[in-house]
Amino acid sequence: MKLRTRLLAALIPLLAIVPAQAQRLDGIAAVINDEVVLESDIEEQLYLLLQRAQSQPDSSTVDTLRRQILDQLIDEKLIVAEAKRQGVTVADADIGKQVEEAIREAKTRMGGEEAFRTQLQRENLTEEKLREKYRNEMRRQMIAQRLVQKQITRKSVSAAEAETFFKAHPEKFPRVPPEVRVSVIQIPVASDSTADARARAGALAARKRVTGGEKFAKVAAEVSEDPGSAQAGGDLGFFTRGRMDPAFDEAAYAQKIGEVGTPVRSTFGWHVIEVLERDTVKTAARGDSLDRDGDPVIEIHARHILLRVEVTEADVERARKVAERAYAEVKKGGDFAALVKRYSKFPNAPSPDGDLGFLSLGTLQPQIREGLANLQPGEISEVLLNRAGFNIFKLTDRKPERAYTLEEIRDDLPQAVTQIQYREKYEAWVKGLRAKAHIEIRKS
Repeated sequence: MKLRTRLLAALIPLLAIVPAQAQRLDGIAAVINDEVVLESDIEEQLYLLLQRAQSQPDSSTVDTLRRQILDQLIDEKLIVAEAKRQGVTVADADIGKQVEEAIREAKTRMGGEEAFRTQLQRENLTEEKLREKYRNEMRRQMIAQRLVQKQITRKSVSAAEAETFFKAHPEKFPRVPPEVRVSVIQIPVASDSTADARARAGALAARKRVTGGEKFAKVAAEVSEDPGSAQAGGDLGFFTRGRMDPAFDEAAYAQKIGEVGTPVRSTFGWHVIEVLERDTVKTAARGDSLDRDGDPVIEIHARHILLRVEVTEADVERARKVAERAYAEVKKGGDFAALVKRYSKFPNAPSPDGDLGFLSLGTLQPQIREGLANLQPGEISEVLLNRAGFNIFKLTDRKPERAYTLEEIRDDLPQAVTQIQYREKYEAWVKGLRAKAHIEIRKS
């Protein structure tokens, strides 16, 4: 990640709406020698992480993420302190260049100078105070980066060396997560036609403003109902296929770069999408990452304007009754494929009988994963709720967690081993820094 991108991500209040709880937290999470990590530092990083991942993990996972973020912040402070001790410096001119680029990028994301000024007022900041924040953050990041580069060398390995390492240390490599093959009857919670039409009209009006010459980011900041991206000009960053709502995914991947598409309906509402960039996901060696079929993994950078379609309790109850009726017919021995055709409203369904193929359990929402946990092949789940609505699953097969075979990862093995060995050296070095430091973890 470019330094200025990391910087923009670190200064969250200007680029995203941080929950009030995160802004209020100012307790001390940890003391590292004569420095501290604040609870608000952790919450802001957590919020950004979850926004990027577009996920809603369970409380146990969130607690794990908090601890990981705390560990990263502690390591960062130790590295910066060591860099200062060793006299690592960065020229003011280099920092200034990055700060100017960051300011320009922030103004672009905000939708121009006027929107940028407005957001500064909301945050009770002046541009000079913001620049000072940027300078401090950039200096810290750059000296830390220079010290790491000085202390740790990245040694490339040959294919033969990588294969030998893989055979000797299989435990150091990730495993293929367990998978399930399921079919689904999906009954979404649909709003009434009036609410849907109102949101669609709002999306059409927003698109007309953009195609009429207004800045996309400005319109997004004013009308988008996505709190995670509106104040960033609608910017969603880069994402790969499958990370977003299926209808959103399909539209975004079909659009041309720079095109402001016609409104698209997802489970959240109506979206106006603009694709900014399209690229392949890169490996550590800057080659193309490949999927299971050997094709390059494509990621796109897009922004959107969302007009939500509000649903009522009556809408939810109506969908629930349909799902319960379908479930009753399944339990009575009704043909699952026939009931899919009668009841399911799965957008862009991969097959008419509801078969979704094999899915990694790790990619499923916690409540769905739990509902499938004890099913045997041929069994039917209870009615399970997720963001898409009410779901009835039929489990047809399971694959347990397993190790990757050499053939499956042979092409990526040299880069993977290079990264593993580099990471081990980095962790050993940071462990040495920790051993010499006074670190006190405080529980709130």
